[in-house]
Amino acid sequence: MKLPGLGLPELSLARLEVPRLGLASFRRRILIRGVFLLLALATLALAVVLLQDEKARSYRNYQQGFRKTQADLMARLRQPSGLLALLNPDAGGAPTPLRPLVLPYASLDLDDPGKAQQAVDLAGCSVVYPDDSAVCAGVGSSAYAGSFLYLVGSFASGDLVGREASDTDLLGVHRALIRLEMRGELRTWIAPFEKQSMRGEPLVRGRFVAYPWRGESELSANAKPVPDFRASVWQSAGCASSGAPPDCARRVSYAIRLPVEGFRGALEHQPPAWPPSDLDRIRVHLQVLPPESDRPIFDSNAAGAVPPPALQDLATLLQPGEVLTLMRQQRGLTTPVAVLKARDDGAGRTSPFILRVIDRLPVATRPGTLSARETITTPLGTYEARLGGDARGIDQGLGAIATRMSWYVAAMLGAIVLAWLVIEIGLIRRIAVLTRRAAAVSHNVQMDATGDARIGQLDVSDLRGRDELGILAGGLADLLQRVKSDVQREQLRAQRERDMLQAVGHEILSPLQSLMVLHPDAGDPAHRYVQRMQQAVRVLYGQASPSEALQAAELELAPLDLDAFLREVAGNAQFAGIAEVRYTPLGAPLTVRADPFSLEDIVTHILRNADRHRSAGTPITLSLQQRAAQAVIGVHNVGPGIPEAMLERIFDYGVSDAAEPAAHGRRGQGLFVARTYMAKMGGTVEAANAGGGVLFSLSFPLES
Repeated sequence: MKLPGLGLPELSLARLEVPRLGLASFRRRILIRGVFLLLALATLALAVVLLQDEKARSYRNYQQGFRKTQADLMARLRQPSGLLALLNPDAGGAPTPLRPLVLPYASLDLDDPGKAQQAVDLAGCSVVYPDDSAVCAGVGSSAYAGSFLYLVGSFASGDLVGREASDTDLLGVHRALIRLEMRGELRTWIAPFEKQSMRGEPLVRGRFVAYPWRGESELSANAKPVPDFRASVWQSAGCASSGAPPDCARRVSYAIRLPVEGFRGALEHQPPAWPPSDLDRIRVHLQVLPPESDRPIFDSNAAGAVPPPALQDLATLLQPGEVLTLMRQQRGLTTPVAVLKARDDGAGRTSPFILRVIDRLPVATRPGTLSARETITTPLGTYEARLGGDARGIDQGLGAIATRMSWYVAAMLGAIVLAWLVIEIGLIRRIAVLTRRAAAVSHNVQMDATGDARIGQLDVSDLRGRDELGILAGGLADLLQRVKSDVQREQLRAQRERDMLQAVGHEILSPLQSLMVLHPDAGDPAHRYVQRMQQAVRVLYGQASPSEALQAAELELAPLDLDAFLREVAGNAQFAGIAEVRYTPLGAPLTVRADPFSLEDIVTHILRNADRHRSAGTPITLSLQQRAAQAVIGVHNVGPGIPEAMLERIFDYGVSDAAEPAAHGRRGQGLFVARTYMAKMGGTVEAANAGGGVLFSLSFPLES
């Protein structure tokens, strides 16, 4: 396995021991986690305090709110709209087809149509349609005022076309079509419009005159209008929406009184049975048709109708926990009419847990049950309104609000937890890893003399990043990598020096062995001295470090012009037995710091290798070039390339051609010395297959 960036084999290092850290090393982490915990608890405490304050305020205002509700309800019930609701407790549901309501008036005055319209508006009995038209169908509250059905409303139309008194044509005028379904019988009337206003008068006044109708388009000569039928019609002078008279549609108001024979039977009883018991089963259909058309400009059965207010709508005035009970008193009997409770918009969404929390929240005073009773007089009798209140309803209302607000509290807690997780995972955990690993290095370095080797087990490169901590971890990782590389380089250098010295000792032992052959006699003094020399070399061979041999030749670094140096090397190469060495001068000085003798030794070793492996008749080329802040010497020969697996290994000690060392005494030391000397001068040497041969590159940092 190679050492990154150096091409050196990686050495095994001692296992790193991790010490137990004290509490002091966790203080910052405990502080940050405690802050987030307190923040979450403060959020919950704030929610509880606000809920308790709201509960106390609601309890304090409850009695005042109860009295206000009582006043609002009684005022509403005593108004015409409230009386209408009391007289029609079963009203509600689909607004169409029309069903007559009991009006809070004995009858409507049709002599003044404006008063009838105002009375209907006050009672609020009108069914309103999307085109802003409206109609109220009702009966008077007194049977003695006549057995009439009242239809009061309005619609928008162009100029009303009236019928002349002698005209029997029904299609050429505006006309009202009234259908009454009652007790299994359907009766129909047609009421053509007759104009009564003067020509040129802005306000069009007139009436509807009703006739029994069976579908004919003309009236018979002897047709007679319905007795007691009255219908006032008036059309305003201004436009109902946009445009200008007379082309725009204008508001038409009407008030119709239709006699109903079926109502007269109520007078046969004493007291009269009024209103009719089947009033809610009566159906009324009103249409207004334009001239020459059967398509109505107003239809009471049109879609999208909005019903009038009903008795159940009073529940909107009630506070949580309040109940309104309406009783009718008639002939000494009390009959329940309706029981209304406050609408609980959040009952189904109230958390039982939150209700228990609200119930346990302490308050200064807890109001008891409140009640009130009032009597309301109507044309059909006396009604008693009983209003009761229970403070427990406040808790229900608070529970609904608190349940909705709990989502916001949960969101705040979620944000706090998310922020804590981001800091915990992105910062605290990485700090903890750095702390443990740094503490482990410090512990092992201080533990024993060999602790410096244990630093090789520390790796923080996985904590690199673009943030502040990542940059710090990256810088520490680079520093540790440099330290580990230096440690491994030193170990490798010591191992190689030991190998080199052993090789030198082996070379010395060979001639000494020859001398022993020349002096075999043990009595020969030379024999004794040779034995001593052999013993000394064996001691050096087995014990000494090879670094001492290399360091004996100390390098003297000085500024050196590589261009001039290479010219001299190329010129003297022939005297070293290396022919055809060519160099093209750079023409300008390129200065580095180097030892010229050691550098010449390095180049000579490489030239000899190139000379041995170049193709016959090809030159060895020296080159010099500047790359950024480095000067690079190239030595190239044409010939067989170096196997890829050997490009790094050729600089190791003892690596050479397998056949040649025995024949020529080469032991693979030249390139090993070249790399060693280059390292001492701060440079590097590399080999590569290029240009049909091999290129050795020597790189030096430029002299600054």
